[in-house]
Amino acid sequence: MSLFAIRDYRRLFSAQIIALFGTGLTTVALGLLAYDLAGPSAGTVLGTALTVKMVMYVVIAPLVAAYVDRLPRRTFLFLLDAVRAGVVLALPLVTEIWHIYVLIGLLQAASAAFTPTFQAVIPDIVTDESDYTRALSASQVASTMESLLSPVLAAAALAVMSFDRLFLGTSAGFLVSALLVLSTRIPDARPSGHTRAWDKAAAGIRTFLRTPRLRGVMALNLVVAAAGSIVVVNTVNHVRDRLGGSQSDVAWMLAASGGGTLLAALVLPRVLDRIAARTVMVTGAGVLVGGTVAAAALVATGLTGWTGTAIVWTVIGAGMALVITPTGKVLRASVEPNAIPGVFAAQFSLSHLAWLITYPVAGWLGTNAGFTLTWSVLAALAGTGAAGALLLWPRHDGQTAGGPATPVRPPARTDRSALAKAA
Repeated sequence: MSLFAIRDYRRLFSAQIIALFGTGLTTVALGLLAYDLAGPSAGTVLGTALTVKMVMYVVIAPLVAAYVDRLPRRTFLFLLDAVRAGVVLALPLVTEIWHIYVLIGLLQAASAAFTPTFQAVIPDIVTDESDYTRALSASQVASTMESLLSPVLAAAALAVMSFDRLFLGTSAGFLVSALLVLSTRIPDARPSGHTRAWDKAAAGIRTFLRTPRLRGVMALNLVVAAAGSIVVVNTVNHVRDRLGGSQSDVAWMLAASGGGTLLAALVLPRVLDRIAARTVMVTGAGVLVGGTVAAAALVATGLTGWTGTAIVWTVIGAGMALVITPTGKVLRASVEPNAIPGVFAAQFSLSHLAWLITYPVAGWLGTNAGFTLTWSVLAALAGTGAAGALLLWPRHDGQTAGGPATPVRPPARTDRSALAKAA
């Protein structure tokens, strides 16, 4: 509770929560908008829109992380929320598919810039050692819970309103987030004077490449993306066209995946106290491979139904939690304290790079070649990532990563700007 007793952190974290749920609800509504405009080709539209999103995250996030020390951070965060509010408000007004791509590009460019800026602010607001560790963990937990609760909230909302009203609600949420940012005292970082800012952005990625367990995490990112793309991209067409469901049914099927995440999240804390993170994460990869293979088998045999789909989606959600939840502990245990923001920023970009590979497969191939071939390809990618993790992450390294994380010490006040730049 001492962490949330810090006024400025409490308000900034609330802004992040609201913005995360706004992004999650927008993703659900976007899938329904794509179906409304393109029908059976909705997968192509949604896959392309989400590919645009990933390009923005992979390109813009590290650039912003590199130059964030040169920006007025509170004003910048406020403007990013304002841009997102305006874009989401415009989405239900589109009449052409290309309008979606332009607006999603703007929306996700702002979202990609928000996260590294938020991460860079944390060490300047939270100065206590244990509170700083909890702040990093709280940010990760917030992202995980958003993926769980957004579809549930969307399903409940769609029971009483049309999907275009979801855009209005999320736009209002981004405005509330912007006001919370304005009410927060965020000091501007002191410029480092270095001209090779890209070196700072690439430092975390170099750490991933030379650290065995982090190379394993990179491979696991592909497993999560391959399985998750089936749920995120193909649910709308699968439920509407194959199962004959409604808009609300789409959201509830997405919520089934979130339910699997919740079930896993309830047992993981105690499990991670006794079992190495490597074991848990590799097990999660196996669950995801099994889920993708089961999905492909269901459509190949024509046995797909509501129950079978819900079970597979739940399994995929649980597998994603098994991989994603311990990741923060592995990152913190792998580097020195002053390098922690850098590896978190690198994981942010590298995980989205994996989605950049799988979203087009799920969207474009799913529309043109059918789900049987598409989900088989995604199952193969998931299997490749799981095998890569087993090879790249040595077995003897698992207990270290699964045990207590390396203590995270925020730097002294004179050095806090350097930590912000590393993010």
